[in-house]
Amino acid sequence: MPAHLKEARHLRVTGVVQGVGFRPFVYRLAMERSLTGWVLNDADGVQIHIEGDAALLDDFESVLVGCAPSAARIAEVQSAVDDISGAATFEIRQSRRVDAPTVRVCADLPVCDACLGELFDPADRRYRYPYINCTNCGPRYSIVLGLPYDRAQTTMRDWTMCAQCRAEYENPLDRRFHAQPVACHQCGPSYVLEDGRSSLRGHPAIVATAKMLRDGAIVAVKGIGGYHLACDAHNTTAVQALRERKYRKERPFAVMVRDGAAARELVDIDGEEESLLQSPPRPIVLARAKAALHGVAPENDELGILLAYAPVHHLLFAAGAPNALVMTSGNRSSEPIAYRDDDARRRLAGIADAFLVGEREVARRIDDSIARGGPVRRAILRHARGFAPQCVVALPAREPIVAVGADLKNAVALVVRGQTFVSQHVGDLEHFDAFESFKSTIADLSELYGILPEQAVIAHDAHPEYRSTLYAQQLGVHVEAVGHHRAHIASVLAEHQALETPALGFAFDGTGYGDDATIWGGEVFLGSVREGFDRVAHLRPARLAGGDAAALFPVQAAAGFLFGQIGLDEDALERAPFNFPSRYRAACELLTKDVRVFATTSMGRLFDTVAALLGFTREITFEAQAAMWLEYLACRSAPVRPYPFPLRDGQLDYVPLLAAIVGDRLRKRDICEMARAFHGAVVTGILETCRFFGHERIVISGG
Repeated sequence: MPAHLKEARHLRVTGVVQGVGFRPFVYRLAMERSLTGWVLNDADGVQIHIEGDAALLDDFESVLVGCAPSAARIAEVQSAVDDISGAATFEIRQSRRVDAPTVRVCADLPVCDACLGELFDPADRRYRYPYINCTNCGPRYSIVLGLPYDRAQTTMRDWTMCAQCRAEYENPLDRRFHAQPVACHQCGPSYVLEDGRSSLRGHPAIVATAKMLRDGAIVAVKGIGGYHLACDAHNTTAVQALRERKYRKERPFAVMVRDGAAARELVDIDGEEESLLQSPPRPIVLARAKAALHGVAPENDELGILLAYAPVHHLLFAAGAPNALVMTSGNRSSEPIAYRDDDARRRLAGIADAFLVGEREVARRIDDSIARGGPVRRAILRHARGFAPQCVVALPAREPIVAVGADLKNAVALVVRGQTFVSQHVGDLEHFDAFESFKSTIADLSELYGILPEQAVIAHDAHPEYRSTLYAQQLGVHVEAVGHHRAHIASVLAEHQALETPALGFAFDGTGYGDDATIWGGEVFLGSVREGFDRVAHLRPARLAGGDAAALFPVQAAAGFLFGQIGLDEDALERAPFNFPSRYRAACELLTKDVRVFATTSMGRLFDTVAALLGFTREITFEAQAAMWLEYLACRSAPVRPYPFPLRDGQLDYVPLLAAIVGDRLRKRDICEMARAFHGAVVTGILETCRFFGHERIVISGG
C-alpha cells in the first residue's frame, strides 16, 4: 500500500465490551479488511490501534458500532488520529490495568443457541456438559474476582484447560476465543448429587435429580449466582412442604419452564412480556396466570415465570424433570441466598432432600431479577442477575461515591469517574446474614473497581438509626445524608439524564425518614436534582400506633387513619362486616393515651388501611402483601367511578375517601369494585395535584 494512503487511528471503546467476544470481533473486522495494529483490554474498556487505507478505516469504525457482539453494550467510541507504527499484522495484546477501572463488567448471560445445539449433540465433545459456554454466553459477573476480565481473575483460575480447550481459547477465529470459563468434561468442573446416602457425579447426577423432582422431592440446585430450591410446581404436597420448611407462608414462588412454549401454557404473555422472558437477563417475568398451580401464588392473579438459562437447567428438563419447577432462592425467608457449598449444606439442610452441587465456585451471590412489562416501558422490580452490575447513569462526579442504600430492599451503588454501577439486590438489613452480605457487597464492588471507601464520598439514607446509616458513618470520612424520598425522585430523573430538569415528583411508599423526623411516605416535591427539591404537598398526616410495627398489621395502621376521623366508633369496626380483631382496639388505646404514637404521611399505610376495611384483617407475612391483595381485587373489577381524594391546603385528604369506603362496605358493595375505586382515587389525587401546580414534567416513584 502506498505510504501516502495509509493512516493510523487510536480508538477507545467503553461500555460492556469485556467478556463478550469484543476483541475477537475486532480482530476479525481488521483481518477481513487487511488492516494492521492491535487491540487490548484495559481498565476502562477496549483500546484499538488500527492502520490502513482511510476508507477502510471509516468502514471499520462503522461496522464496529453497528455489528458489535449481541452481549456487548457500547457506551462511547472515541477516535483520534495516531502515529503510524508500520505494524505488519493485527494482534490481540495482553490486557493491562493502570488506573481504577471503569470498564462495565458484563452481567451473567444465558446459554446461547449454538452451545445448546452442542449440549444435545451426541457427536460433540461437550455433549451433556453442564458448564458449556462460549464468548456469547455463560457466567460473567458471578465468577469475576478482579479486572480486567481474564481467566486468572475468575473462579475458573484453578481449572487447567486441556489441549483442545486451550486451542479454542487461543484461536481468535474460534467462538471460544478468550471465553474465560471455557472447559469440557475432561478438564472442567461438573455436578454432584448428594442425597445423604450416596453421591453421583456428572450426567447420572442430573438424571437422578430429575427423578427425585418427579417423585415430589425438594432439591437444592446450584445455579449461576447461588442455590435454588426446586420442586414440582404441579405437586401441591411438595409446594406446601417447601413453604413450611422455608417458613415462607404466602409469598409467591417463581416458576421455571424450559422455553417460551411451556411458559405460554401457564401464563398469558404479550409481545413485551415474551421479549422480557427471552432477553439476555432472563428475569422472572410477572404475567397473568391461566393455569392453576395450587399454593404457588396464593391470592394472586399473576405468576412469576422464568426460562431455563443455565445448561444444568436445560439438562434437568431433558432428563425428565417436571415441566414446571418452583425455582425459589436457596434460603429461609428473609435470609440472603446461599452461594457457598458448605454454607448451603448447613443452612438448607432442613429444607432440601438432596443437593445438586456444582463444582465451579460462585464469586458472589446473585438472585434472579424480577421484571414486569408495561404499557410504556418495562419495569425492573428486582435488579439482580443479568442486570447487575450495569452502569445505570453517568453523573458529573469527580470523586468516587459509595451509596449504601436504605435498610429495606437494599442495593449498593458505586460511582467511579462519573460511571454509576448498581449492585445486585441485597435484601432487608434487619437480618444478620443480609447485613453481612451488605458489607461484603460494598467491599466487593469497591475492590472490583479499585476504590478505597475511606477515600470516597459515602452517601447514606437520612434515617439516623438505619443499619446502613450507622455503617456508612464508620466506613468513610466524607459522609453525606440523603433524604429518602428526594432520592426516589432524583433516581428517576437521573435515569432519564435529566439532572437539571425541574419536575413535580410524587414519592409514595411505606416508610422513610422525613425532614421533621416523622414517618413520610406520601410526598410531593418540586425542583431538580441540580437545585434540590422542596416539599410542596403531602398526604394528610395520620397517627400511627406502634410506629413501624404497624406495617405488619393493617388493622393497627387503620386505627391511626380512622380513629376519631370519620365519626365511627371503634365498636362498629369490631362488628360485621369489618370484624377487626382485638389488635385494633389495643391500637386505639395507644392513640387515646398518646403512647408510642408517631405522625405519618405514609401512602403505604393508607393502602393497608383500605385493605383492612375490605377484609384483610390478619397479619401480613411479606412486605406489601396487603397492597398486593388490594391490587388483586381491583384487577377483578370493571372500571368504576373513583372515590374522592381531594387536595386541600397542600394535603391529599384521605378522610372523604375512607368515609366513602366505610359507607359502601356497610351497604355491602362488591369489594372488588371498592378496591378499583380506591386505586382510581389515588390516580385522580395525583392528577388534581398536577393541575394545581401546573407542571409539565411529572415523576412518580416509591418503594
